[in-house]
Amino acid sequence: MLTASLLALGGCNFFGSDDTAEKELVQRIEPTQNDGSVQMLLPDFAQLVQNEGPAVVNIQAAKAPRNSADNSMDLNQVPESDPFYEFFKRLVPNMPEIPQDDDGSESNFGSGFIISPDGYILTNAHVVSGMGNIKVLLNDKREYPAKLIGSDPQSDVALLKIEANELPVVKIGNPKDLKPGEWVAAIGAPFGFDNSVTAGIVSAKGRSLPNENYTPFIQTDVAINPGNSGGPLFNLKGQVVGINSQIYSRSGGFMGISFAIPIDVAMNVADQLKTTGKVQRGQLGVIIQEVSYDLAKSFGLEKASGALIAKVMPNSPAAQAGLQVGDIVRSVNGEEVRASSDLPVMVGALPPGTEVTLEIWRKGETATVKVKLGSTAQTTAGNDAAPDNSGFPAETQGFVVEEAGLVLQSSAHSGRPRLIVSRVTGPAERAGLKRGDEIIAVGQLAVEDEAGFRSALAAAGKNVPLLVQRGGDTLFLALNLQ
Repeated sequence: MLTASLLALGGCNFFGSDDTAEKELVQRIEPTQNDGSVQMLLPDFAQLVQNEGPAVVNIQAAKAPRNSADNSMDLNQVPESDPFYEFFKRLVPNMPEIPQDDDGSESNFGSGFIISPDGYILTNAHVVSGMGNIKVLLNDKREYPAKLIGSDPQSDVALLKIEANELPVVKIGNPKDLKPGEWVAAIGAPFGFDNSVTAGIVSAKGRSLPNENYTPFIQTDVAINPGNSGGPLFNLKGQVVGINSQIYSRSGGFMGISFAIPIDVAMNVADQLKTTGKVQRGQLGVIIQEVSYDLAKSFGLEKASGALIAKVMPNSPAAQAGLQVGDIVRSVNGEEVRASSDLPVMVGALPPGTEVTLEIWRKGETATVKVKLGSTAQTTAGNDAAPDNSGFPAETQGFVVEEAGLVLQSSAHSGRPRLIVSRVTGPAERAGLKRGDEIIAVGQLAVEDEAGFRSALAAAGKNVPLLVQRGGDTLFLALNLQ
């Protein structure tokens, strides 16, 4: 029987003595005895902290004392019943109370790291948002006032500048090389305890969070708490691979689920902020949804991957390039779109005006489409009023499609022919259809009346993708008639 002896590695220089290569802190399993016992050598982060810690800074951002007549909304005014209050808490210290200085001014505390010897520093946008007095405390206790070069709320990245030279800087790594299960470490100031080090593993990559369309978060189990915001996440080579940004918590404290912004995303934002003071992202001008297993079958795909286009904005780059509702984007410039959340990240990383080649799945075949990306302002959806489906007759009226478990009402309501769901049972109910939904298309074939719907349904086979309008949104649902 194999036995294991766990030995901590103390005092070893894992980074080498020259500049030609860096040795990685790895977990090694080596046979040591004839009886088959092994020694497992676990990573020691002491050398990493010694080498990289000086480039990590503490940040204090304050604003003027609050005017008693100021009735503006703050975090304390967000009701605790709000689902986002409980779901994700930004790393604001001592939530839900806002910390105050002795003079009554509100202040935020966080972390950051130096990316250039002349004083450029990365942190989170929410650490300095709305703050005018920003201070940076270095590892050697020197303190500097900082200028906010720019911030990007969408990626939660901010770029600061202090007037200093010959500063220690971090080494930038490649988040794409990270693997779930890999060791990582964070340095920051949780709850104000500066130069604190925590370690753990990468739990997952490419996490998509609510209202965060452009950031494929790195999920870890590294202990991250208020005050760690904006601090670096290191791999075992001593390279920064992410910026610690968010925690999943109902209490405001660490619960084993933390999220970091990949450093390549952050550096792209920082470069734009430094050059132009703002961030521009390429846009297609489409509304997309995830390709579920049932939808993949209904569209004839072998596996559930890609981004399904549920709506194309008028006059958008996608519309001008000929993209259609029901197209499934499989790759961008040869890079696979594994999940729908990949597409905004991949497109948003490119500047407006860039021409991209999309591989799409359309009506059972692969095709390529070239699209010249627009900007966010050009492709923002209009404020279309949600259709009013409340005036249709009672659910027992209309025509019945027994095999689908549907009762539909056909009418020229609001000046155009429409098919409104009056009742759902069986397959339709399992597919997620609801009373009041408007059926727009079967697959990529538009339907407006009973004859058109029945004909399209018969031609679609047993797995049928239905395009539905619900309120102001459109989405595909997979109707299984087997």
